[in-house]
Amino acid sequence: MSGLRTPDLAHRRHRDAPLETASDDVVSGRAFDDDALQRHVGAATGGQLGVTYKTAWLLTQKLRRSMIDPNRELLEGVVEVDQTEIPFRVGDAFFEPGNAGKILIAGAVEVIERDTNKSKPRRKGAKYLDTRSGRLRLAVIADNSAASLEAFVRANVKPGATLITDGHASYPGLAGDYRHDPRVVGVMAANAVLPWSHRAFALMKRWALGTYHGLRRKHVDTYLDEFVFRYNRRFYRHVSFETMLGLAANHAPASYRDIVGRASPRKNQIACDTLPLHIDEPESAG
Repeated sequence: MSGLRTPDLAHRRHRDAPLETASDDVVSGRAFDDDALQRHVGAATGGQLGVTYKTAWLLTQKLRRSMIDPNRELLEGVVEVDQTEIPFRVGDAFFEPGNAGKILIAGAVEVIERDTNKSKPRRKGAKYLDTRSGRLRLAVIADNSAASLEAFVRANVKPGATLITDGHASYPGLAGDYRHDPRVVGVMAANAVLPWSHRAFALMKRWALGTYHGLRRKHVDTYLDEFVFRYNRRFYRHVSFETMLGLAANHAPASYRDIVGRASPRKNQIACDTLPLHIDEPESAG
């Protein structure tokens, strides 16, 4: 990125004008639906990159799908686990967080000692002072049931780790494979009991509302993957792009139809053309 030339202020201001207009329209409420927002963003994208909104959206979706290492290691040591809700757009109405639907998100974050940069379990009930957050995992869950939360934990946390959770009734079933250290929130603020998971949740919500003006339920997993990628590399931003390129090489290519979940008629036709012809059956006269 250091090799890119920085344009002069006048040229940069001229190129950024569509983006400023789009942002003002969204904040002030003049862009009432997705079509209007897409037209604004499409104009900005076309002015800066010379591509359409659809092309820019496809590029970003492919990049988001390249941000997750398929062979990444599970979280270990001491891990805070909690769940939260984020609002999402419903229909084409202007986004209002107070009237939006809710998406349930489960999160797990490592608790790291500041002096050793390692995770060290303490006695149950002890406060984890002088710590910081480590790696993060986020995923959409169907509900707050034990089945949903246990599936999330087992998919993201290494067995034997210490789980710091709230007093939710869905966690005790994990005690057999994990060292469970529950904390009853009570009248105390939840962010005082589980500080690192709530800090990650707060940053994620502000990022979703401030950057994307609210998320839709469709493709929300890819946006969570983007936030996790950024969060886990917040101390190593200078190598993030190279890391993403390396991860992209390990992913299978994805077309626009693959991303939006639309079947390709050309692929279906090719599949039909490659079916074996039974010699006992006559060929079609058509």
